[in-house]
Amino acid sequence: MRLSMISAATVAALVGYASSVAILLSAAMALGATPAQTASWLLAICVGKAIGSAFLSWRARVPVVLAWSTPGAALIAATSGISFAEGVGAFVVAGLLIAATGLIRPLGALVARIPDGIAAAMLAGVLLPFCLKGATAAQGLPALVLPMVGVFLVVRLWNPAFAVLTAFATGILLALATGSDLTTLHLAAPVLEPVVPAFRLSVVLGLGLPLYLVTMASQNLPGFATLRAAGYEPPVQAALTTTGIISTVTAFFGAHTVSMAAITAAICLGPDVHPDRDRRWIVGLFYAGAWLVLGLLSPTVLDLLAALPAEVVAALVALALLSPLTGALTGAFAQADQRLPAALTLVVTASGMAAFGIGAAFWGLVVGLAVWGLDRLKPRRA
Repeated sequence: MRLSMISAATVAALVGYASSVAILLSAAMALGATPAQTASWLLAICVGKAIGSAFLSWRARVPVVLAWSTPGAALIAATSGISFAEGVGAFVVAGLLIAATGLIRPLGALVARIPDGIAAAMLAGVLLPFCLKGATAAQGLPALVLPMVGVFLVVRLWNPAFAVLTAFATGILLALATGSDLTTLHLAAPVLEPVVPAFRLSVVLGLGLPLYLVTMASQNLPGFATLRAAGYEPPVQAALTTTGIISTVTAFFGAHTVSMAAITAAICLGPDVHPDRDRRWIVGLFYAGAWLVLGLLSPTVLDLLAALPAEVVAALVALALLSPLTGALTGAFAQADQRLPAALTLVVTASGMAAFGIGAAFWGLVVGLAVWGLDRLKPRRA
């Protein structure tokens, strides 16, 4: 037992929570969730991450750190015309698909056949509109937003993981200094609120399937790569099966998908956490404890976000998504033969168009795959 394990786990949990909780709130608002349903969503996903991190770390003796799917939350926030019950139905489907990927190897192989550039472009198309709203927020409330951006840019030079957290703290302090009323904050015990899911084919195709693909491409695969880079063999099948089952169960309380962590996982994997790499898995237990505490504070955190100016929340979301957007754009145009299909995927997805009640992410993927397949028919020169 070392104090460094507790501090690393606490910092990783705080960074992951503060940098993306506003995106989760936007997702809940897009589905028309009530405050009680939003608090249940946040509590359920925190508990799910805690259980999954502790179980997988203990079982594999590897420091497995879970997260909620931040790009997935952005995808949900970009939807419209979907009820909360239908959104929950899509979450259930996404969770079952993740679990099936862990249990059925051919399904994982099928997903792997989707060109990397097109998958990355779909993710970039989901994230881009939220980053653009950050510029609008800066125009609307420059006295609060521009200092947040300045702090973010400076802090990331030394510690990128803390950049969003410090920008969040700056926004809160400036909001207080300019007269925002935070007297409505109160401590209240969150309650899990069951939801009866509704399944509509257009929502399953337009939200459930893209949520599954985004979670796999932007969270699980980088999370496994982060573990390998630290010298650990990730428990791929067990992690996918466990996170899929947890995501399916917590969906019935309003939560979207649980996945592997990448950026915050790196905080828990270094030798400064514990010099004995074979004992480093214990950090997953402390990480689980930190998330349980954060889950219990969910009503207070939601009150805080609701009390902040809308521009501050929009800027926070934009800053939190800049890093995944950069990675997605890099991946989208890395391979020359996929650039046009990737560009079309990005444009269609970012447009927010919907056809036959199915959202833009699905159509972006369809268009990209169709153009990529058409390009493959081009005769090769001898």
